[in-house]
Amino acid sequence: MSNILFSAAAFIVALGALVTFHEFGHYWVARRLNVKVLRFSVGFGRPLWRRVAGADRTEYVIAAIPLGGYVKMLDEREGPVAPQERARAFNTQSLPRRTAIVVAGPLFNFILAIAAYWCTFVIGINGITPLLGEVDPQTAAGRAGFQQEDRIVSVNGEPTPTWSRVRIVILEQALDSDAPLLVQVQDAQGGTATRTLPLPSRSLLKEEGDFIGELGLVQWFPDVPPRIGGLLEDHAAARAGIAVGDLVLRADGTPINTWREWVTYVRGRPLQDIRLVVERAGGEVELQLRPGLKDTDAGQIGYIGAYEVESRPLLARMRTTVRYDPIEAAAQALERTWDMTTLTLRVLGKLLTGEAALRNISGPITIAQYAGQTASIGIDHYLNFLALISISLGVLNLLPIPVLDGGHLLYFAMEAVTRKPISERVQMYGQQIGLMILFGLMGLAFYNDIARLMG
Repeated sequence: MSNILFSAAAFIVALGALVTFHEFGHYWVARRLNVKVLRFSVGFGRPLWRRVAGADRTEYVIAAIPLGGYVKMLDEREGPVAPQERARAFNTQSLPRRTAIVVAGPLFNFILAIAAYWCTFVIGINGITPLLGEVDPQTAAGRAGFQQEDRIVSVNGEPTPTWSRVRIVILEQALDSDAPLLVQVQDAQGGTATRTLPLPSRSLLKEEGDFIGELGLVQWFPDVPPRIGGLLEDHAAARAGIAVGDLVLRADGTPINTWREWVTYVRGRPLQDIRLVVERAGGEVELQLRPGLKDTDAGQIGYIGAYEVESRPLLARMRTTVRYDPIEAAAQALERTWDMTTLTLRVLGKLLTGEAALRNISGPITIAQYAGQTASIGIDHYLNFLALISISLGVLNLLPIPVLDGGHLLYFAMEAVTRKPISERVQMYGQQIGLMILFGLMGLAFYNDIARLMG
């Protein structure tokens, strides 16, 4: 339950920041252009907090439903406007001024992403070194000659200091073409080599599961014996009589060879009795163990309150930190924001053409899970997550769907061509169509979220 509450809190904080910054873009440009702002609302529905301030008596609101927000401006289409204030109404502004106000919201989302990426690059973002584990010879990577403990240095010339960067670069390249990837690696002996990794003929975005793993690129992790290095008081392991130094031999008759096997076995058996055999002082001891139940973002798992210590000296090989000086960080932040924006657009294009599966669309449940996971890892990963979601929000709002900013921009483009505003009747029908599209997308996103939770 605590993990769920933590994820919900991290999600609300992230969403609140994104919505506030987006709406502040509309608000700030409107104020600079002397358009009267009546209300600045973060969230929809019943106000939880309200304040009226400023010469225009603008109403500032935090509302109960945090899934969005809005800036309400003086507008003759929504009510009577005093003659002396008509020049400050949104609808009386020139086309470039109205366009600037609408564009400002998504633009501020991209500015927020740049700022978040800059912070992560300056303070340093911790990641996992792209070091390969055991490579299945039947996979594409195995046939290409990849070996265990190869470190991926670059893909098609793009540096890949972390596993997350490997995933993004391979996805970017795969969206462009099915041409084989040129992967530069450093082997266990320190030598360098370039391996040619073929891609599947079908789109990676139509595949189930981990597309990197399907290629045969799996993360290295030290295999250490299943020896108990420490215990937490008043947890299942301590209550069962397990002692520090015990070596797990068998569980329900199944041999346990590594700590990873032991963790997997325990996690899959919450509240189930396990007949355990451990080696202690040169002899075998039989114990009865019943793992507790722990709620995680991925579901409920078994938990016994025991840990190992032998892998700690080896884990340093897995960790890396990407850090730049402030000036270089600014350049990297701009480049990363551009890369992620174009990647998002290309994925959307694949969705529209059917080259990507609709299950790639995620909703608030999945986003909340990622919010909790990244926040629990550290501020660097949380800021990285915030940047990615801010880019997604900016791109989504620029789609030419009525009720979104992109829909208003579509109307403005039509107005520029026809030399007259789009009729309110057409806008009303467009709004109804836009709402249906959005509700359909939201329904699909929720369905995908629930399907993931159900396994």
